[in-house]
Amino acid sequence: MENNGPLGFFDSGVGGTSIWKEVIQLLPYENSIYLADSRNAPYGEKPVKEIIALCKKNTDRLLEMGCKIIVVACNTATTNAIDYLRSNYHVPFIGIEPAIKPAALSSKTKFIGILATKGTLSSALFSKTSELYKENITIVEVVGQGLVDLIEQGAHESPEMELHLRTLLKPMLIAQIDYLVLGCSHYPYLLPVLRKIFPPGVTIIDSGEAVARQTRKVLAENNLLHEAGAIGKHTLFSNSDPAILSHLVNAKQNGYTVSYLEF
Repeated sequence: MENNGPLGFFDSGVGGTSIWKEVIQLLPYENSIYLADSRNAPYGEKPVKEIIALCKKNTDRLLEMGCKIIVVACNTATTNAIDYLRSNYHVPFIGIEPAIKPAALSSKTKFIGILATKGTLSSALFSKTSELYKENITIVEVVGQGLVDLIEQGAHESPEMELHLRTLLKPMLIAQIDYLVLGCSHYPYLLPVLRKIFPPGVTIIDSGEAVARQTRKVLAENNLLHEAGAIGKHTLFSNSDPAILSHLVNAKQNGYTVSYLEF
């Protein structure tokens, strides 16, 4: 595998760019290709078979483009399909799952919240991880019904979003959680609204930095790190309207290429 090949990313839409931003910030010399499968968003409501089929489609396209590693920048895809992908392809895969461990170990109130999709919360991988910490901690799980759709429409800071979140998150506010774990890569785009809803003592955790560090580690272990040189080039594709994707990554100002692609 060429170590100057791009890093590949895919998600059920624009949300995985929250992960992608952390990775390219940590690895400035790497090139990248990002696929926003917005036409099929959200993955969180779909059956496992369909999630795996979508992940396979995205992976095949990224490999056609010469990607040397694939970051599954979607919690639902990771928790439902990462084992299949690792068993059936020969490139390294980086997955993301909710950061329950740091929240559970740091919580003082012993109440933590997990905001995630139905597909993540009902997955075997999530269940296995959360079981490790349920003995000493109460986990308040909330399905982020409708959140991905609003973010995909560019309405992540709208009054409608705030109203919807206040209703969804009531159980967490009543429980007085002190840690909120974001279990979907779309959700970091909700941080400004979430900080309005929760008191200042609530720590909000997402997986972006941890995924970036893991990506660097796996690249190094496989001798795939790009040698220092020119700053990386980044190409992002959407199979829906690319305007929201372009806006979220500030494409014009940053010199990123964002276009429509059929996949």
